[in-house]
Amino acid sequence: MAIKKQFLKSKPVCKVTFTVPAEEAKNVSVVGCFNEWDVEAMPLKKLKNGSFKGTVDLETEKSYEFRYVIDGEYTNEPDADSTVWSDFASADNSVLDL
Repeated sequence: MAIKKQFLKSKPVCKVTFTVPAEEAKNVSVVGCFNEWDVEAMPLKKLKNGSFKGTVDLETEKSYEFRYVIDGEYTNEPDADSTVWSDFASADNSVLDL
């Protein structure tokens, strides 16, 4: 799994690209505080190499909690900036610092 951050010079926005290698998966999405944890809000597109990829524009100077949903299973990003405990999910969430 991977996260790529591209900070824009023209405005306080960062293009964040999520890449999830999941060849056997049928559906992968990113859920987080930036899309109200809606599984339908940000499905990732499956690429020919079997990985899933998607990009979102997020405001800089903020932190965002998120997780991946791979065929209904929630999982974290090992390369996230940090993790934080969520009482609601009773699990750690990945954190993205911009």
